[in-house]
Amino acid sequence: MGWMVAVIILVVVVGVPVWVYNALVQAKNQYQNAFAQIEVQLKRRYDLIPNLVESAKAYLQHENQTLVAVTQARNQAVSALQAAHQSQNASALAAVSVGEAQLQQALKGLQIQLEAYPELQASANLQQLSEDISSTENRVAFARQAYNDAVLHYNTTRQSFPYVLLAGFFAHNQDAALLQFADSDAIQAAPKINLR
Repeated sequence: MGWMVAVIILVVVVGVPVWVYNALVQAKNQYQNAFAQIEVQLKRRYDLIPNLVESAKAYLQHENQTLVAVTQARNQAVSALQAAHQSQNASALAAVSVGEAQLQQALKGLQIQLEAYPELQASANLQQLSEDISSTENRVAFARQAYNDAVLHYNTTRQSFPYVLLAGFFAHNQDAALLQFADSDAIQAAPKINLR
């Protein structure tokens, strides 16, 4: 009987830490994968924007300032995303939020300029780019939600008993940062570039 108690104690002493460690690693990998999905969608959108700017250049020669603003905002958003890839801390994620807000604002300015050119609105190439950007925005919104859900799961797991007892020992010392935006309603709505 004494050996059974020893086996049970050994299973608890070894099994619980292994179980806690694996659960924390799994939750962390899930939120990191969710962030990678955001990166994929944002990079796709960032790749589409120069094509949009090039397509509009011929028609918007007098509106060069708008095109430059879109290009600069895109480049700042790309830089912020690259920094967040290296370190998914709260300040890096806040920089992504700021970069995205500036890019959204620049794209709205471009939309206003495009509406003044009916021949540009009729361009099949520009219509396709507009559709691609809008559909990518929808995917970005879903990816952001999935990321925040995964972060919430990780943080809840890390803070729950018995995980909280061993999380620090396994180098899970702090909560993961949520991806928050200053104007989440505007961010969730895909920018509409109306070409009709």
